[in-house]
Formats: sequence, C-alpha cells, structure tokens
Amino acid sequence: MDSIFFLIFRRMRAPLLALMLTYAVAMAGLVAIPGQDAAGSPVHMSFFEAFYFVSYTATTIGYGEIPFPLTGAQRIWATFCVYGTVIVWLYSIGSLIALLQDKSLQRAIQERRFGTQVRSIREPFYLICGYGQTGSGLVRALTDRGQRVVVLDNNPDRVDLLKLENLHEYVPALRADVRRPDNLLLAGLRLPNCRGVLALTSDNDVNLRVALAAKLMHPSATVICRADSHEVEANMASFGTDHIYDPFDIFALYFATALEAPCLTLLGDWLGELRGTELPEPIQPPSHGLWVICGYGRFGKALYAHLKTQDVELVVVEARPERTGKPDCLMVHGPGTEAATLEEAGIHRAVGLIAGTDNDANNLSIVMTAKALNPGLFTVMRENHLMNRELFDAVGADILMHPSLIVAHRIRILLTAPLLTDFVTHARFEEDAWACELISRIAALAHDRVPDVWQVQIDAEGAYAMLKLRRDEPFPTIGDLLRDPRDRGCRFPAIALMRRRGNGTSLLPDLGERLREDDQILFCGRPGAHAGMLWTLQNIHALTYVLHGESPPRGFIWTWLLRRQQRRAAVRADHDDDGKPPADAAP
Repeated sequence: MDSIFFLIFRRMRAPLLALMLTYAVAMAGLVAIPGQDAAGSPVHMSFFEAFYFVSYTATTIGYGEIPFPLTGAQRIWATFCVYGTVIVWLYSIGSLIALLQDKSLQRAIQERRFGTQVRSIREPFYLICGYGQTGSGLVRALTDRGQRVVVLDNNPDRVDLLKLENLHEYVPALRADVRRPDNLLLAGLRLPNCRGVLALTSDNDVNLRVALAAKLMHPSATVICRADSHEVEANMASFGTDHIYDPFDIFALYFATALEAPCLTLLGDWLGELRGTELPEPIQPPSHGLWVICGYGRFGKALYAHLKTQDVELVVVEARPERTGKPDCLMVHGPGTEAATLEEAGIHRAVGLIAGTDNDANNLSIVMTAKALNPGLFTVMRENHLMNRELFDAVGADILMHPSLIVAHRIRILLTAPLLTDFVTHARFEEDAWACELISRIAALAHDRVPDVWQVQIDAEGAYAMLKLRRDEPFPTIGDLLRDPRDRGCRFPAIALMRRRGNGTSLLPDLGERLREDDQILFCGRPGAHAGMLWTLQNIHALTYVLHGESPPRGFIWTWLLRRQQRRAAVRADHDDDGKPPADAAP
C-alpha cells in the first residue's frame, strides 16, 4: 500500500499543486474585490463563499452569482478564474488518466490485491511456481479435490489463461519472477498454512533457486521440485529438498517394470488414475527381442540405463553422438526419420521402437516410417508439447510419454494420497502373480471404472468417534471399518491395501487386525464407500451400531429419558410379580 501511495503522490504532485495554487489565487481575488449588496453598500465575499463560487464555476456548473449579483470588476476576475481553473482541471485529469495507465501503478495494485487474497486463505494451501504443462494439470487435479493453491508464473499469458479456467476453487495468481524471494513471500511462503512449495518450471536453475529459498525461509514446508538433470537433483537433495521428480527416470523405471511385471504396472495405472475415468487397458510390451531407441539424449540415456539390465537386445540411433556420447551397445549414426537408418538398426526384426528425441515432428516421422517397414512394431513415443496431442493420437502409438504430465501425475498422487506412493513402492518387491490377483479383485468391485483411493488416519481429526469410544472399549478392527453403518451385515465394496504403523508397513492387512492410534490405512473401492466410512469414523452412534448392532443414546436429555423409561419398566415388572400396584402408581 505504501508503494501505491508513493506512486500516486509522485505522479500527481505537480497537478495537485497547480490546482491548489489556482484555487487559492482565485479565492483571494474574489475576497479582495469588493461587491455591492441590494442597498448599494460595499460588501466582501467570505472565504467560504469564494470557495463555493470557484468550485461550481471551475466545474462549469454555474449555479449563479452569490451572495449578491457581481460587479463588473468581480465578473472580470471570475472570467479569468473560470478559464484558469478549467485549464488546470484538464491538466490534472489528464495526469490522473496517465497515472491509471502507468504499468508501475497497475503492478503495485495487482500485488496488493494478490497479497490480500493470499492472506485471506484460511485452509492449508500449496504454492505452485510455474503454470506450464505440469503446473496447469496439477492445479486442476488439486482444486478438483477441494485443495487450495496459489500460483506464480513469469508468463502473463499463462496467468491470464488461469483466470479463464473453470476451477472448483478460486486460485490467486500473479505474474512474477519466482527467483526473487520477495515474490515468494508475497505469495504466502511464510504463512503458517502454507503446506508446501512446488517448483515446476522448465528451467532447472529456477527450480533450484525456488527450492533453496523455500527451505531457508520456511523449513517446515514440503518442497517438491522437477529436475531434468542428475547434477541438479544432487544439488537439490544436498539441502534437504523433500521430493525431486525426474520425468525421464520415472518413465524409464515404469517401462522397465512393464517389461518384467506387467500386472504390477497395470495395478499402479489403475490406482493412480483420476477417479471416475475408465479403467486403462493393459499394456504388455515385448519382454524379449530387439528394441530400437531413437535419440540418446536425457530420455534415451535413462531408458538405456534401465533396459540394459533386461533380457532385451538394444540398438541406439542418434544423429549427434558427438554431443550425447555413445552407449555400450550398437549405435547407428542418423536421425532415425529415414528408412535407411532404421533398416541399418534392424527395424525389420525389431519387436519395439522408442522415439525419444526432443522434437515432436521427428518422433512422429520416426514412428510412421518404422511402422511402414514393420507394421507389428510396439511403439513408444515421447510427446514434448501437448498442443500436438491430436497428431500423436492419429499415429496410434502404444505408449505416449509426456514429461510434464508424468511429473504432474506423480505429484498429484503424493499430495492427495501419500500412502499410495508408498504402496506402489513396496508392491514392486512382490511377485507379479500377487499383483495379478489383486488386479482381479479390484476389477470385480470396480467394474469398468477407476476405483476411488483414499486413506484414513486414526487420530482426533480423522477418526473422532473411534477415539471417543476407546475410553470404554478397545479399538475396532480394519474389517469393522468396512461395515456399512446403515446395515452392519453388509460390507462396503472396498479393499484395504496397506496399513502403516510407525515405520512399519503391511500390504493387504488382515481384516481382523485391531487398529491403534496414529495408524494409517489405504483403501480403494467404489465411489460412495469413502463417504460411508467417514460416517463411521466421525459419528459415534454409527460406530456403536457397526460394532454392537445398536446405538444407545448418549446425550444428557436422551440418557435421562432412557433411564426414566427403564425405571418404569422395572416398576411394571415388580407389579406383575406380586400382583399389587406400586406405591406411586395412580389410582
């Protein structure tokens, strides 16, 4: 606010001084020049009358001559006053219009409004730095679940686009350089309800600076960053960045797992998709044979590092090996967009092709040329820009890899269901048959839609009724949470995926296991099961019915009425036993 006042007074200082001086001179002349009253006696205007007269003449309203008709000298002076004040007013209004169009003032007003909007947020929120392809997808996913976010981006077009988005929650956004700590503070970095900072720009250096500033100015906040370089990842990890996501390493590990354990890959796809969407089709890339990798940049190197341990033969096609380096396998020098290069790489006997360059046009050309030479090829394509999605869909690749969407997907899972990330990590150590059996169970209860995934924490906020009831009886079991509070004989269509207790975890826990305080349980099931379970966790009457089949009254009035009814019932029982009416019975 101080900067706004400073800009206004600095730009309007000369017009205001000119206006004040003109008014003062005009008023002084009207007061000094004598007039005449109705009797012809000399009379002088007071300063108030002079100010009133100048005010309505300067604005060209002209109510009349007060308090008496003006003399010739007064009218001559009033004529000069009218022209002088009108000219000064035009000058002042012009300066004011120029001030309102000043970019510095507009920027100060935007920052003031943005800061007020951020401070008015009472719920926990996340500060997202960068509203590109990763940030936009993440903002929509978080707001769809009712979570609050604040956005900073240096591109004004992206900020304007955000304001046009139809989101479930209002998102304060500001065009600002996220490398400046004062902009991060303006966005609420030090507010106690700032739960985390997400650095999602396409520049590794910018993300590194944001992470460093966040850790220094708000150490308790969760810091999540995107990084495309192992050196930058190591730098971020050195000062305690909580989560670092490299889209190329993430996809390379995903693809290597799909070759070795397709059911486990499908399990992660089903549980990680947005709820309500159709179940993704199983993806089974060939696990034996020749794979051709076109492009040995960051993406190609990550894939090569994970695939070279698999039972597959690898050939790399690279147009500029002097910049990227050479792998240990056979390397063909060329862009991969020409049939001759692909034939030299053995495309006719290959089972799979990975088009992983940083140019979308080249990737499309590579896949189209390769399919013309080998129609049965399994193809993986890297999509660098979402605006080309229609072209990639038309090609019909088996797997599309988009770096920004991969990072947004992983962060969305981390923020909405943290236990799901741990579940997928621990599930990698299980046999693929274990994952196939779990997939069949999920398919039976979810039908053709992605199941809803949620987690429950046994504490005062997540399970109020359970902690309230524990004073009288032990904690219920995991199976009790799956009982329907409307009919305890029915169970919710849901599966308990994991239970975390302290530092220990248990996959597919036994339903007869009793819960403890601070336990965390991950569930998946049909939509509606989560809402019913929340009723059991928060309503003590529903929990009592689920455990015992009845729900006695617990309020003071209802307890008193129940005791009174029980006493009357006891009196009637005594009367029936001895055949005599009770002493307090009415005649």
